Order: sequence, then structure tokens, then C-alpha cells
Amino acid sequence: MKCSRAEVHCKTHSLPVLRFEDSQLTSYSGLILIQELFVRLGLKERLRRCFSHLTVSPIFGYPTLVLCLVVHLLLGYRQLRDIRYYADDPLVKRILGLRRLPDVATVSRALAGADQESVRRLQGLLRDGFSHDWRPLSFPG
Repeated sequence: MKCSRAEVHCKTHSLPVLRFEDSQLTSYSGLILIQELFVRLGLKERLRRCFSHLTVSPIFGYPTLVLCLVVHLLLGYRQLRDIRYYADDPLVKRILGLRRLPDVATVSRALAGADQESVRRLQGLLRDGFSHDWRPLSFPG
């Protein structure tokens, strides 16, 4: 089923306040910390630059799909079809800035459209892009 961009993407304005107490949390609540790390590293913008030369822009943009794969690996999954295990989790959707996650076929099809220049830029980002950005993170407490 094809969806519009407005149906897929959502805004994430601020992080929720972290409190350590009994509450109804999802299995992936630790992603709140990962979300802050991604924001401070400017990861989404850096990924955007890797794919900026491509003219075709799928509903789920290339940066979002790569970020989806990063989160997928951080959650401990290896096979792409395992997206189904967290497809309805609100925190996973939040960290990706999506209202719904792409299905396996969408991820595979869209990433097949990336060219060698995109791969080269992404490799450069992974190799060189974060080495100088490490600084202590402080969380409100």
C-alpha cells in the first residue's frame, strides 16, 4: 500500500524528561538516549548529505532508511524481516521521526536505488565523520 509523505513522517520536538520510576515502558525505552546521541551528532543531516545528489526521493528518504537500519542493528536484529518485531513500537517510530515504519520490501527496493557515489559518501561518513565529534554528553538530571 502506497502512503503519502504526510502519513509517514512526523516531527519530534523534544525529548521526554527521564525519570527512573515504575511506569509502563516499552522494551525499547533506552532508545531515548540513542535519540539524543543522534541529535547531538547531527546524524540525520549528515546522512542527508550522503544522498543529496540523488534526484529520486522515495517517501521514506534514503537518510531515514539508513537510520532505520542503524536502529535495527542497535536493537540487536540482523535479518531485515525482523522489523516486524518492533514495527508498532512508539519509541522506535519516534526516534526515526515516522508514524509508520517501512516494510521489508520498501527498504530493500529503495536502498537498491542508491548509487556508488552514495555508498562512497556513506563509507566516508562512517570512516571519518565522527572521529572529531566526541564530547561528553550531559543529561538534565
